[in-house]
Amino acid sequence: MSSPIDVRDKVSPLPTKPGVYQFYDSDGKILYVGKATNLKSRVSSYFAKNHPDGKTNSLVRKIVDLRTIVVETPYDALLLENSLIKEYQPRYNIQLRDDKSYPWIRIRNEHFPRIEGMRNPEDDGSEYIGPFASVRTMRTLLKLVHQMYKLRTCNYDLSPANVAKGKYKRCLEFHLGNCKAPCEALQDEAEYDANVALARQVVKGRISGVVRLLKEQMTAHAEKLEFEKAEEVRESLNVWRSTKRAAPWSIRTSATWTCSAWRATPTALS
Repeated sequence: MSSPIDVRDKVSPLPTKPGVYQFYDSDGKILYVGKATNLKSRVSSYFAKNHPDGKTNSLVRKIVDLRTIVVETPYDALLLENSLIKEYQPRYNIQLRDDKSYPWIRIRNEHFPRIEGMRNPEDDGSEYIGPFASVRTMRTLLKLVHQMYKLRTCNYDLSPANVAKGKYKRCLEFHLGNCKAPCEALQDEAEYDANVALARQVVKGRISGVVRLLKEQMTAHAEKLEFEKAEEVRESLNVWRSTKRAAPWSIRTSATWTCSAWRATPTALS
């Protein structure tokens, strides 16, 4: 069995790069998974002082080994940390977690699926894309895909039978140009699903034209002297420029959680 000093000996050679660290107990089980912008600084902080939190002190006393994974960016560390926590469910991640959960984008499992933001994915058969490092990034994406593809936001059950019966009527969103009224069959399901497929690619960061489109929108608003709208677009553009993110972690829920493999190589949006 290793001793605590053996663990401390592993800290000094750690790199100062972003990454994920894993603490192990004497049985080889993962006690805790964490992310760090600077691995050496973050991991050494566990062993350099006494912690006011009793649970953290309990964790440190049980650590006999540690392993790290170096990644390119802090965002990649966030993705990998979430993936490993969901896979291994470490004891101290459950005990030490706070109420903060990262935002996701959900593509609902339904006819004419809605695309919306939320926290804490549910086991409802929907597809979840994320997690995103900030709510602002998620909202920028949602606003963009709804502007581009006019997806519905209502909570109607748009089954073929309900649409055929004329159960629902077009709402204000249609008159504002934000929706194509699939509720009244003014847009068929094949066309809508094709738009959802395109929106999915935008959300996953698999296009190169996002920044270009935002620049065009900003210029158009400025030319019309719509300076407040131009400023809103400029803020969204700054989010994209400052976010060098990997293709997000994607899961589709069913009876059990499933997830795609985490990508070690980030895909930057150009």
